[in-house]
Amino acid sequence: MADSSPPQKKRHNIFTFTSILFLISIFLILLVFLSSEKTLNLFISPSINPEIFAQTNTTTAATPPIVEPESTSFESNQIFSNETHVEENENVGFVNGSIGENGSVKEEEKEVEKWGKNCNFYMGKWVKDDGYPVYQPGSCPFVDEAYDCQSNGRPDFEFMKWRWKPDDCDLPRFNATDFLVRIRGKRLMLVGDSMNRNQFESMLCLLHEGLPDKSKMYEVHGYKITKGRGFYIFKFVDFNCTIEYVRSHFLVREGTRINGQGNSNPTLSMDKIDKTARKWTQADILVFNTGHWWTHGKTSRGKNYYKEGDYVYPKFDAVEAYRKALKTWGEWVDKNLNPARQLVFYRAYSSPHFRGGDWDSGGTCNGETEPILSGTFLDSYPIKMKIVEDVIQQMKVPVILLNVTRLTNFRKDGHPSVYGKMRPKGMKVSTRKQDCSHWCLPGVPDAWNELIYATLVYQQTAIRQV
Repeated sequence: MADSSPPQKKRHNIFTFTSILFLISIFLILLVFLSSEKTLNLFISPSINPEIFAQTNTTTAATPPIVEPESTSFESNQIFSNETHVEENENVGFVNGSIGENGSVKEEEKEVEKWGKNCNFYMGKWVKDDGYPVYQPGSCPFVDEAYDCQSNGRPDFEFMKWRWKPDDCDLPRFNATDFLVRIRGKRLMLVGDSMNRNQFESMLCLLHEGLPDKSKMYEVHGYKITKGRGFYIFKFVDFNCTIEYVRSHFLVREGTRINGQGNSNPTLSMDKIDKTARKWTQADILVFNTGHWWTHGKTSRGKNYYKEGDYVYPKFDAVEAYRKALKTWGEWVDKNLNPARQLVFYRAYSSPHFRGGDWDSGGTCNGETEPILSGTFLDSYPIKMKIVEDVIQQMKVPVILLNVTRLTNFRKDGHPSVYGKMRPKGMKVSTRKQDCSHWCLPGVPDAWNELIYATLVYQQTAIRQV
């Protein structure tokens, strides 16, 4: 039977059907677009997730406010702040100011998962790497004169191009943004002698290099770093965290006594914690050290110097005094720090390299341009470090030992030597007094901070696996 519908009605039905199909197609395309908008944006603009840089203080003033940060406790059973930060930053490969060429932070963490349990970070060797230093000499405003070797006239640069390589793994390259995300809302405090100030300045430089807006990092009191001042707080506004330094030469209490002739003599109370300890309790992450001051004159001689209670020993062995002092520190940590919300590192003794004498008797290290590559010195291990290990093993609060002693054994080329002081133009460099204990920056302490970063990455990865 022939179709009796008029041609006009047929055309109307076809038009209606086509319109419906068109609308459905538009709707489906819109759904696909909306669901992939985030991914599309990543291809259009490969930038850092702006959530990382969300300001905690929205007011910007010409002069930063001078306030000390409040400590934010760790959540129970969580060593670092943001357990979801990897998901938030899964496309981020930000390494010191640029997108990483070899994938994201999450991929880096996967690598850490593979070897973290089985790799000894501290057994390895230094390898040449043209990607180093991470920051260029003279570029960091937080290096004080004593460690700014290139500005002081050191002519060679190769000593900066070495990277520490553990035998069984590779350390993740220091990632300034990821480091700051992991300590968001926290206070990281380095407590110790000038070696820890050396490491403190290195950490500031590594983080400064990676900040897109460097004005968002400042010392809260406006202090400039010098060896004369013993307390600094650097605020990172976008992450609401601080990096701090507290000077404590011995970790136990320095004092004075009046002798029989009415003169004032220094003392060291082996059984009392240092007076700066009231600041230590405020930190969330602590990096302690002591060592080099125990080799200095009155400390090493031990005559009328070491004290317990009210008694000053006429003569006391410096090694045993060191053991007593470390036990006092360990007992204080056990009593005053909470491992559920605070993380404790102890950074090991770093090796000096004096030839022909000690620091105060004509020792030298000038002219050294390469690491030690073989010899018995590489395997030397001071009695101080055996004492540190014994004390840590007996403590209730877990302490992570940054055992940098062996890796610093190699680096006879890394010290300021005669380049620890700026000299007027044309003035001859004196070789009479040399610094073969501290380290040039950029240089060896950068590796210590890479080890802290690797530890933080592994610690949080391990927590997720539990």
